[in-house]
Amino acid sequence: MQENQLKVMQALVERLNQASDAYYNGQGELMSDHEWDATFDKLKKLEEETGTILPDSPTINVSADDVAGAKEEHEFATLSLAKTKKIEDLVKWAEHRPIWLSWKLDGLTLVVTYDNGTLTKVVTRGNGHIGTNITHLSKAIDGILPTINNKGHLVIRGEAVISYADFEQFNMEADEEYANPRNLASGSLTLKDVNEVKARHIRWIPFTLVYSEEDINSWGKQMEFLESNGFKTVEHELIAIPTLDNIDKVIGKWSELVINRTNPYPVDGLVISYDDTAYAASGSVTGHHATRAGYAFKWQDESAETELDYIEWSCAASTISPVAVFRPVELEGTTVRRASLCNISECERLGIGDKGTRIDVIKANKIIPKVINVVEKMGSFAVPNSCPVCKARTEVVESESSGTKTLHCTNTDCPAKQLKKFARFVSKEGVNIDGLSEQTVQKFINLGWVSEYADLFQLQEHANELRLMDGFGAKSVANLLKAIEKARKVEARQLLFALNIPLIGQDVCTRLLAAYPLSELIDKARTAKDPTLLSTIDGIGPEKSSSFVGWMQDTNYQKQLDDLLPQLEISQTSTKHKGTLCQGLTFVVTGDVEHYKNRNELKAYIESQGGKVTGSVSKSTSFLINNNTNSTSGKNQKAKQLGIEIISEEQFIERFT
Repeated sequence: MQENQLKVMQALVERLNQASDAYYNGQGELMSDHEWDATFDKLKKLEEETGTILPDSPTINVSADDVAGAKEEHEFATLSLAKTKKIEDLVKWAEHRPIWLSWKLDGLTLVVTYDNGTLTKVVTRGNGHIGTNITHLSKAIDGILPTINNKGHLVIRGEAVISYADFEQFNMEADEEYANPRNLASGSLTLKDVNEVKARHIRWIPFTLVYSEEDINSWGKQMEFLESNGFKTVEHELIAIPTLDNIDKVIGKWSELVINRTNPYPVDGLVISYDDTAYAASGSVTGHHATRAGYAFKWQDESAETELDYIEWSCAASTISPVAVFRPVELEGTTVRRASLCNISECERLGIGDKGTRIDVIKANKIIPKVINVVEKMGSFAVPNSCPVCKARTEVVESESSGTKTLHCTNTDCPAKQLKKFARFVSKEGVNIDGLSEQTVQKFINLGWVSEYADLFQLQEHANELRLMDGFGAKSVANLLKAIEKARKVEARQLLFALNIPLIGQDVCTRLLAAYPLSELIDKARTAKDPTLLSTIDGIGPEKSSSFVGWMQDTNYQKQLDDLLPQLEISQTSTKHKGTLCQGLTFVVTGDVEHYKNRNELKAYIESQGGKVTGSVSKSTSFLINNNTNSTSGKNQKAKQLGIEIISEEQFIERFT
């Protein structure tokens, strides 16, 4: 009996280690998180039953990365956290002591060291004991500061992550589609070219002060210490009395932030830590877990079995991606009908078949619909030979770095390659055509109605045809045309962002338009002999300048922009200082606003009056603006702890306008 169990254990160990190696090294996903957790739990149960742990078992070992560079032993071992999906386990672990809850960011852990106020090294987590020195990439990673105020020896652990927005933009423009932001972040740190890494927009977010010469025995105060040195730490909230009810309420609130995509970065759970760091350090080490260092909470993925209807091949800027369309199921309070299958390799891994195939579906981390298992295969998986939009020949491309197989349209002028760009153009952050979905835009492209941005403002020409289409009626067509007319009035920053210029995100748009009015900015770029002309603008640099100028000088894009501009009424809110009412003050804005159009408008006003707006509350914050001044949110709690005044929007208007 035990012999059979050992064989099963060895097979499980091999599967888990192979999946972990791929996970830590930015390769194609061999196993979903859901599947990995279930397999890990099965192995652990067998280890307990047999009293045997195999030498290479992931329950006692951590997979290493193979990031290029010199290997280096960590000054302080980077151990894993024990994990649970039960809130009751967190309550028991807390032992009635004050705890902090924070995000379990889903990226790549980097250990950063400072000496005498200067960055001395950046090392990957590796296997927890030995990592790879990637200090040469530090300038390419946002959040890793070259210098700080503290002059002692400082060791900080943080997560290198890529936002959902940057991930989607990369997949839209790149030749290789990554399954998730974590894989992209991991794969990016294997690159040798610093500029290429920088273009991936990786951000490092500290979550642990490993060592300092300061005697700080409170986790919360350690975060304040890091923030006082200029770091933007992981979001966190104090649970002073960790009862089941209190922890459940806070987790529920944070879970909503995940479901609503309020948090810009991917997370795969939450972490609780003792505020008393001396007590936390007094625990023992079991396997590769420090028993009191922290406890990870992972959401219980709700799964459902359903039947595949068909595979839809969705065209993006560079790839044609398979999407599973299945009989609707209810997951996490929503109806789910579709789930991306990412690429051909993932379809092959899962063993996807044709219509009638029984599949298990989850919402990974409560957000992204995902096929995790094939229960029963029917028919065979077929890769289309022609593009579903332009009918040109397709080709399968296998990545040299990851071995991932993706499908591509060979027609460089295929309209569908612009689909994601159209989606950004009509988004709330773009020109904001309310109710115009990506699927609807795709229909218009396929009908030949839309080939460039200006065409979207001429859709009234097709109103009669629209009313006869499935899914449309007189009322919905009227609403769409009304939304299009409303979108003609657009703010310059939104328009610039909507154009989908590579590397030109919202912050870059703000900085460019703070330097020049839109018309002047366009003229300067179009006539520039030096592509780095705009690099002197604060926060732009040569790479972003070259991208902007290059786009503006491209004859195809010039025509598209010239066709578009007459369709619009463009306004521009100057971000140059107009007054001094907020001079020298730092604000944090949270929650919904009522008097201003949105938080960006409020931010623009503050900056026009010489003030500064940041994303997190710290000692340097002057005011927290929140219309719910009595909220128990993390930012409100932190403001109260630091003695920072919380004011409503009306109070702000009374005092600063």
